[in-house]
Amino acid sequence: MPHDVPTAADCAREPIHQSGAIQPHGYLVSCQVSDWTVRQVSANAEALFGVAPGALIGETLREHMAAELLGAIADTVGYLDAGAPAQRVGAANLGVHGELCDICVHVSEGLVHIEAEPLSRSTRGSTPTAMAQAMIARLDGGEDELRFLGEVAAQVRALSGYDRVMVYRFRDDDAGEVVAESAAEDLEPYLGLRYPASDIPPQARALYLRNRIRVIPDAAYAPVPIVPGTLPSGRPLDLSQVALRSVSPVHLEYLRNMGVAASMSISIVCGGRLWGLVACHHREPRLVPPAARAALDLFGMFVSMRISAREQEQTMAGYERAERIREQLRRRLAGAGDFNAALAGELDMLKEALRCDGAALWVGSRWHTAGRVPDPREAPELLAWLHRAEADVVATDAAADWHAGPMVDGSVAGVLGLCLGGREDWLLLFRVEQLQDVRWAGEPEKALVATDDGERIAPRRSFATWRQLVHGRSLPWSDADRRAAERLHRLLHESRRRALARAGDGGDLDGQAQRRLLGEQRRRLGDLSQLLEGLVHLDGGQTSALDQRIRALEEELRSLMRKSLEPAMDA
Repeated sequence: MPHDVPTAADCAREPIHQSGAIQPHGYLVSCQVSDWTVRQVSANAEALFGVAPGALIGETLREHMAAELLGAIADTVGYLDAGAPAQRVGAANLGVHGELCDICVHVSEGLVHIEAEPLSRSTRGSTPTAMAQAMIARLDGGEDELRFLGEVAAQVRALSGYDRVMVYRFRDDDAGEVVAESAAEDLEPYLGLRYPASDIPPQARALYLRNRIRVIPDAAYAPVPIVPGTLPSGRPLDLSQVALRSVSPVHLEYLRNMGVAASMSISIVCGGRLWGLVACHHREPRLVPPAARAALDLFGMFVSMRISAREQEQTMAGYERAERIREQLRRRLAGAGDFNAALAGELDMLKEALRCDGAALWVGSRWHTAGRVPDPREAPELLAWLHRAEADVVATDAAADWHAGPMVDGSVAGVLGLCLGGREDWLLLFRVEQLQDVRWAGEPEKALVATDDGERIAPRRSFATWRQLVHGRSLPWSDADRRAAERLHRLLHESRRRALARAGDGGDLDGQAQRRLLGEQRRRLGDLSQLLEGLVHLDGGQTSALDQRIRALEEELRSLMRKSLEPAMDA
């Protein structure tokens, strides 16, 4: 396959942050931080400055920008860290014709990057903060999340004027789902549709974290190259933080296939992760003014904080509930004479701790169950899967991970296993299958198309609803579920250790550990003694050092032997 034919893997690795071009609705000038010497400019800069791009390189911006503007840019740069998002400076007259432009700046790779976007007369004088405050004031403060997200979509559409605004949430498998929408009446609704993870590859999601708002006023634009095309090091300029950055041709084709002529996205970021996007589409080219975009950026940050706060509240509520159950369990197991029997009697409580449908205890080759659990005939394959695991806490939401072929009873899919000791004894928590009728925006597997040169990646041309019935999966185990399982595992492991120690059933784990350590120390002492006998050529200082080490080990052995005798003396 020729190198220039992109595959699915190539698409995921595409350096979209190094496109080497910007969109034509603005200008880019990159200069030295110290003296304003121009190092790179967009090829359309002549329309603004009246000087050919090549002639600008090496000149100082002091010859082309007013001192007041450079002072404002310097002040903004003064509180920006390298790699921080671009900051809006304000509006100023630029160039030979004094064109009023919106200015924003950021710092990266030792350069100040200045983006200038011409303003139309109709957009002058708008106040981003006032617009954002008005939007926030109109949001409902209730607890209904879907209603809240629906109002978010409506507010963004009202300010931006786009035909369609969707709230697009990323799922655990990185696929996206439209969970709220505000759209023109003549448009087919996308609410509830799901999009495969490949539609927004990992490097694109990373850029959404760095650029909270992205706009494509015209999906049919011709990219404007940057002059020169590379830095002195030979690398392309990193455009990760450049709002004007030209996007991937694959993405532009994707938009055109959807009938979208203009788009905008606002990132929803919660706890440092990309929760989702407010995705905006329009059937004709449309440029949302910079001031409105700044207001939408502020609004997006507020929405992110609201969603993040809601998730934290839910996580804390689940944590407190699990902790109450753990404390009850701790008290009940503390005085139990038979740990296994006591734990088997608490399966209903354990089932509630992590929102499970069933629980089972496998100890001493016996099953104890409560609630919805697999058929006993499925147990050998489940246990074999657990034995192959290298972790003490193992989880999956897919039945196919732990059972091959048809099941006797297919109602259980998700399993969370907690090893109680030795890889033979397990507490198992189960979740039932969540049969899903998934509505995809086009068939998700149709990403590759055949060409004369082989297969290449191609944006889907059809976004008609494609339905898929998903079997064999449960509600996923969240990060909070896994953390709660780790805490429960520590509690059970310690409670079981104490119970075995009380029983004196040859299972005194502390004594076993001491005996193992004692044997290991004796072996090391013997090895060192043999080594010393064979090293007759060593000088006095080296022999003395080895002798001191042996004496230290002997003292450790005596201390361990005293401790190992203490339980017997107490008895």
